Formats: sequence, structure tokens, C-alpha cells
Amino acid sequence: MDAPGVESRTVEVQTTDGRGRRSETELAYQVAGEGPPVVLLHGIGLDSATVSWRYTIPALAENHRVYALDFPGHGESGRPRVRYTHEYFLDVLRSFLSETGLGGAPLVGISMGGCVALAYALQNETDVEKLVLVDSYGLGEDARWRAAANVLLRVPMAYPQWWRTIGACHQSVRGHLQGLTAGRPSDTLVSDVYETVQDQSGVRALSSWQRSEFRASGLKTCHLDRLDELEAPALYVHGVEDPLLPASWSRRAAEVTDGELALFDDCGHWPTREAPDRFNRTVASFLN
Repeated sequence: MDAPGVESRTVEVQTTDGRGRRSETELAYQVAGEGPPVVLLHGIGLDSATVSWRYTIPALAENHRVYALDFPGHGESGRPRVRYTHEYFLDVLRSFLSETGLGGAPLVGISMGGCVALAYALQNETDVEKLVLVDSYGLGEDARWRAAANVLLRVPMAYPQWWRTIGACHQSVRGHLQGLTAGRPSDTLVSDVYETVQDQSGVRALSSWQRSEFRASGLKTCHLDRLDELEAPALYVHGVEDPLLPASWSRRAAEVTDGELALFDDCGHWPTREAPDRFNRTVASFLN
């Protein structure tokens, strides 16, 4: 991100490759501000630290030391030949927090990143000060589009072609984003996602993760049966018009964990970009 006060850094993280072997990967992350730390985790596929957190980083940096990482296969991070699974991204987060000494910091995750943040908080009960889950994956057993996506994954070359179709031009990106948001993606969001899909290797992380997660009977990773074990204070933010993950998931999770709930009307799957001012105020208030 080319913004005043935001630094780009890298760190080597140690993980497994999904086949039992060790893998070392260069992880890129952005850092800004001074104060108590907070770590931001983006979603899968079309996402990156810049895409989800362009406006959140400078807003939270007014009172915090903000760290926004690019998961491997995304943004400026490496593209290792690994199986991109929920367990792999969780391993990446664990290594990142260890290498940077950020254990205990609040975690803010959107979509897939929310699922990873929640899994880490459940496994490390005293090691997460606060948790913010934004339109989070991992809070439901199935989704209405899962069966169709599961079929598409079995069609040879279907996903690379889909990725190229999205990235053909700014207008094709806009058309795709209209199906993910409340229908009015900003020009800046369109440009950010357009830059992301120009990297043809990006589809590998998405398809690998989806092959792992989308099962014939439902979604692989669901933390519903462990939500009552969560000790970290939690805030659930969700766009009411999210077409991917229903707001009822966050509403139910907030009830189970006695967490705070912020439902954004006229907002889809990307509250950080569709309603950035409200989102930043909501999260800053919770963290402070």
C-alpha cells in the first residue's frame, strides 16, 4: 500500500506444506502507527492486505501499531508449492505471531481470515486479547452455493478460466464485485481487485483452499461446536446483504459467546470497503 506512514516488511515463516514436509515462506506485511498492536487478516482469493484493509490500516493506526499481513499466495507474499488449507493458513498465522512477538495481540479477520483468527483464539485461549470477526467463514455448516462450487472445482481448467474472465478488464471486475457487495463497488475497490487478479498464480491458493473446504456434505471447517469455549471478548461485524455468508451466522455466534454484534444494512461481504468509516469507528471503539 502506497500510503503515508505505512511500511512494507517481510518475515520468513516456518510451516508445513500439507504433505508432512517443512516449508519456509517469505511473508509480506504492512505496519503503521504506534501503540498497542493489532493484527489484520484478509480473506481468500481476490483479497490481500491492501484490498480488505486499505482504509482500516490508517484509521486504526491513530491509536495502535497495526500489522496487516498478506497470506501466502496473496499480495506481496511468496507463492509456495503447498496445499493451501485452513490448517496451513493457521500455521502461517501461528508462525507470524511467534516471529514478530505479537502473541496476545487482538486479531481482526474478514471472511476466511476470520475463520483463521477464531481457530487461533480457540487453540490459544489466553493468547488473544480481543477478537473481531467480519463476515466470517467458519460459523456455519453449509452455504447455498457450496454444491455448485464443488462441481466447478472438478472441471479441468474451469477455475483458471474464471480467474482470467474476471480480470479481463475493470468492467468485468466491477460486474463480479456487484455480486459480492451490495451492488455498488467503488472505483478504488475495482482497481485494487483488478490488480490482484492480474497475477494468474493467485487462483491456485483459492482453488486449493476450496478443494479442501468444500465437501459433498457441507463445509469442512465449522467452529460452532466450540464457540462456547471462546474466552476472548469478541465483536462480530456482518453485512446484512452478504450473498456468501449469511448475517445469521454472526448473529448466532454473538449469542453463543455473549459477544458484541454490529450488522451493517445496505452492505454485502466487504464492510471494510463498502462502509469503511462506520466499520473503522465500530472496530476502534471495541478495541479501545
